[in-house]
Amino acid sequence: MSTQGTVRAVTTYRLSEMKQNGEKISMLTAYDYSMARILDAAGIDVILVGDSAANVMAGFETTVPITLDNMIYHGRAVARAVERALVVVDLPFGTYQGNSKEALSSAIRIMKETEADAVKLEGGEEVLESVERILSAGIPVMGHLGLTPQSIHKYGTYSVRAKEQAEADKLIRDAHLLEDAGCFGIVLEKIPAVLASRVANELKIPIIGIGAGGGVDGQVLVVHDMLGITNEFSPRFLRRYADLHTIMTDAFTNYIKDVKNGDFPNEKEQY
Repeated sequence: MSTQGTVRAVTTYRLSEMKQNGEKISMLTAYDYSMARILDAAGIDVILVGDSAANVMAGFETTVPITLDNMIYHGRAVARAVERALVVVDLPFGTYQGNSKEALSSAIRIMKETEADAVKLEGGEEVLESVERILSAGIPVMGHLGLTPQSIHKYGTYSVRAKEQAEADKLIRDAHLLEDAGCFGIVLEKIPAVLASRVANELKIPIIGIGAGGGVDGQVLVVHDMLGITNEFSPRFLRRYADLHTIMTDAFTNYIKDVKNGDFPNEKEQY
């Protein structure tokens, strides 16, 4: 990530300051250079190169199929565009679970080959050894608890997590374990707002929510969802800030019409 000019780059320390000062943290996904440039220039705090690229960029049903090489490709494109935002890249399924040496190797590849600022992985106690090994190499780690999409085949549903007391207790315990290990922040996905607020209040590190209410330290959405490019996905937590699906469809159909009837290009649009 470049830090040219007088722009104060967002760092993990800066995010900690923002939490202490009560300043909310804005976070969105990006997967390519052009989108990342626009997001960074708009002033976004954190750009997540999410494994949701499997869904919105590659058309897979789940995030499971995306590979480490895929994530490095997307991460490299995003990091090249960014001057201010903190760039976080997801470790994809199969690159860290159950093998902490492979986890470290995967994280090192992401950091060296993308020049991003941090990695993110899903899970609590069950991935703690991987988290600790990655952190031991000086690589910043963001955790992810609640609904963990890489585990969709285990749960079989994308419904709200941690509604039952036992699962809520485990989530709180896992959050403390991740903080104690040295994670700089945690994403909480699709859990009850009261539980998310409790985690944010108990932990010193920033808590970023997606479908976790407003009592956390920041919010993240998938950029294609909030721009209305994807329109078949409408969970309660999603606010659409644009309807680009309609705008783009109109542009494409008008272009097709103009080409078909010979109106494009006109005399002013040729040499």
